[in-house]
Amino acid sequence: MLKKAFKKLFNIRDKVVVEKPKSFSSQPELYQTSPPKLQPSNIQPEVVQVTAVDVTSLFYSLLFPSIQQSGVANELEKNVFRRVEAALSAPKAIAERVLKLPTQVAALDKQLANEASDTQALLVLIEKDPLLSVEVLKLCNSPLFRRSEKEITSLQQALVQLGREQIRRFVTTSLLRGCIDIKPIYFRRFGSQIWRHSMQVAYLASELFEEDSESAFMLGLIHDVGKIAIFKLLLEAFKQAEPGEQPCSSLFRQVMTAKSLSLSALLVQHWELPVIFKSELSRLAIVDSKPVGGPAEAVWRANLISECSMLLEVGKLQEQQLNRLLIDTGIDRPGFDELHQKLIQF
Repeated sequence: MLKKAFKKLFNIRDKVVVEKPKSFSSQPELYQTSPPKLQPSNIQPEVVQVTAVDVTSLFYSLLFPSIQQSGVANELEKNVFRRVEAALSAPKAIAERVLKLPTQVAALDKQLANEASDTQALLVLIEKDPLLSVEVLKLCNSPLFRRSEKEITSLQQALVQLGREQIRRFVTTSLLRGCIDIKPIYFRRFGSQIWRHSMQVAYLASELFEEDSESAFMLGLIHDVGKIAIFKLLLEAFKQAEPGEQPCSSLFRQVMTAKSLSLSALLVQHWELPVIFKSELSRLAIVDSKPVGGPAEAVWRANLISECSMLLEVGKLQEQQLNRLLIDTGIDRPGFDELHQKLIQF
């Protein structure tokens, strides 16, 4: 029942995976394990030699089965590359034409974050969007959040039942989901994959960074907006492509990996969200480098945990590979298994 509620609420489809904004070297490396959760504190960290796992390749092989490990970019991909470079130099055009943030997000989030703000003024802001109002009521009456047998029929009741912080999370979530809408049926799976992954990362990051769980949640939710923008640029490029032409080289994967987080940071800046989101996304955008401390590290770890969970769910990650990747997540296998059971409900 819980799993069904999550899927209905967030439009989640079964067995979907998403690509990773980091890449791992294929060469053996030394990783220093952090003291994992659920283990006694007297256990000391140790240095273990492992063969790193290229999670990026695993995800992209599922997202775009035609992508190869090597090869020359075709004309479709070259077109996308040019569009991505243009987007990085002029994010305003992308933010207004390709991936426009709903205007209510900043205003609502500011109101919800301010405990001194007037409740009635907050309700008026939400009520301006009838679809948003319906989504909030659906949340409140879902089996996951429902606290009594009595159905909630007003936003004021919903605010009382869910609380300001919970409302803040799900109002923002409902609004941002519109950014991920992919119209062509053939590519709609990409949007559902990104959305499910973003929801998982947001949840995990908020759990991992208790000092500011709300900022960590929001950062996890928006960290992949650059991938959505690049994918929509791909859809535009298809209009000029030769019949049957598809993204089929490893170069396309590399561009999505290397450029998407930088584009996310630029989009967030143009959207005029709090500066912390741009600065933390910029830290995440340093490929092959794990950020230390702050929400960025929480999102980095959450991203890897989510990827491992989604790959494991569809049988695309071997036990040995998983155990090696968990070294970087900072959790042990029992801790991961507990989280995995929660994540498959998204």
